[in-house]
Amino acid sequence: MTPRLGAMALVLPLLAFVTASFLIPLGTLLSKSAWQPEVSSVFPQTISALGDWDGAGLPPEEAFAAMALELPIAREERTLGRVSGAINRVQSGMRGVLNRTARRLDRVEHTGSWRDTLAGIHADWEDPQTWLAIRQAGARFTLSHYLRALDLERQEDGSIGLRPEESRVYTPLMWRTLLVSLGVTLLSLVIGYPVAYMITNSPPARGRILLLLVLVPFWTSLLVRTTAWIVLLQRQGVINGFLVSLGLVPDDGRLQMIYNMTGTFVAMTHVLLPFMVLPLYSVMCSIPRSHMAAAVSLGAAPLQAFRRVYLPQTLPGIGAGSLLVFILAIGYYITPALVGGRTGELISSQIAYHVQTSLNWGLAAALSSILLVAVTVLYLIYSRVIGIERMRLG
Repeated sequence: MTPRLGAMALVLPLLAFVTASFLIPLGTLLSKSAWQPEVSSVFPQTISALGDWDGAGLPPEEAFAAMALELPIAREERTLGRVSGAINRVQSGMRGVLNRTARRLDRVEHTGSWRDTLAGIHADWEDPQTWLAIRQAGARFTLSHYLRALDLERQEDGSIGLRPEESRVYTPLMWRTLLVSLGVTLLSLVIGYPVAYMITNSPPARGRILLLLVLVPFWTSLLVRTTAWIVLLQRQGVINGFLVSLGLVPDDGRLQMIYNMTGTFVAMTHVLLPFMVLPLYSVMCSIPRSHMAAAVSLGAAPLQAFRRVYLPQTLPGIGAGSLLVFILAIGYYITPALVGGRTGELISSQIAYHVQTSLNWGLAAALSSILLVAVTVLYLIYSRVIGIERMRLG
């Protein structure tokens, strides 16, 4: 076996693991954002009958007959709930129309016209919007999830425009998520750089103790750390009590530091700070101390020596730590959900809601896809401006 084949054989298990645990789930998720075969697979004859309908007036009798045939089958096979939910997301109220019609079809007398029969069960069957919603939900390929994720909608003339301002939910959350992630990254850098510098330049015994304190959060449950901040930051918590005891804050004017953006910033920075400190510490350890001494001996002031000699050598660590913190922050869910409240909510909470509660996996996949594209674009900008080859973890 040649060395190249041997190296490939060693890599194959890792490649198989990454493919099975990451690439395949990611591809499945992305496909759900635009591929929705549920309605068309349960109502194939109805969707086919609506294919040639121009949308003006009511569809032909063939569509009413196909719906009357397929609704009881869907109810018997227990697929009606999932399908009615998909159609209901296009037009509110359709879940009730479909479920009521499916229950009563076997008990009503067919008069010869399925249009009259269905209209006798529910008047919405004589509304063209009902059939337009079914046809739209029955499209196997759709961009409706992406339109909703971007707070866009199709206008009556067929064009695409912004939703009313009071109905926009996801784009404000996207911008908030990006700004919070950048803010947490900057705050972690401001706090983490002096900490890493102090660990690097302390005596060995003290440096090991400081490094141990940085590593302690890795050994503590994320839920425990987040809950601890709730105890510390709440109105009757430790920090407010300390400020009141010092007379800095009146007892009836305690600060609201939890269940808002302040709590989100504090808790996320605490959790992610080690991911900034460790790359910086690793890079700083590789910088000879003689560089600063040489700069000072050549006439540079300490601050000038730091800015022109030491800081440029730590840029790989700054880049690595910033990238790690930002990518982790942009997808954080547990911490903002627990301490952020309504004003500190990030887009990850909405993704989790649609996956676990509303079961609108298509919209969750579209939101995740947009988030993935945003991270990729920022990564490419970082690589273009700073250079990914300069990033070092040690």
